[in-house]
Amino acid sequence: MANQRESMHIDPYERTWILVSILMLIVFFGAITVAGLSFGVRVPDPVARVNPNKLEESITFAEPGLKEVAPKRYEAYIVAQTWTFNPAEITVPAGSIVKFYVTSRDVQHGFKLQNTNVNMQIVPGQVSSLMVKFDEPGEYDFICTEYCGIAHATMYGKVIVTP
Repeated sequence: MANQRESMHIDPYERTWILVSILMLIVFFGAITVAGLSFGVRVPDPVARVNPNKLEESITFAEPGLKEVAPKRYEAYIVAQTWTFNPAEITVPAGSIVKFYVTSRDVQHGFKLQNTNVNMQIVPGQVSSLMVKFDEPGEYDFICTEYCGIAHATMYGKVIVTP
């Protein structure tokens, strides 16, 4: 038994880096757990399926835009298509809660709403959804975060939050 222990020698530097790696994994797991449970960070779930070739026939995406469902509660239906968002501008009052429903007409896109925790991957035929509360007045840009072609950098819009 003593011979086996001696034959499994690990260099002290290697042992240190193994322990540092294990400690980092534990810290990262803890950070993800705290973010998910305490700060509301979550992965957007696909909430529905739509036919990307027949969005005009869809009840919700035939006329994308903002719909008020209760006082200061809104649903925003947005269609991403090559190099544009439809609608490209939404206006809500401060203190509003907006649930975004986003789908793609053509290729994979991204939807990141600056200065919020909204960041979704948009896949044709799938409706992704996240909710955000706008406490501060101002302009919140949204951009495409997935390369979708030569004019990808021109694909943006904004949410205007009025006082």
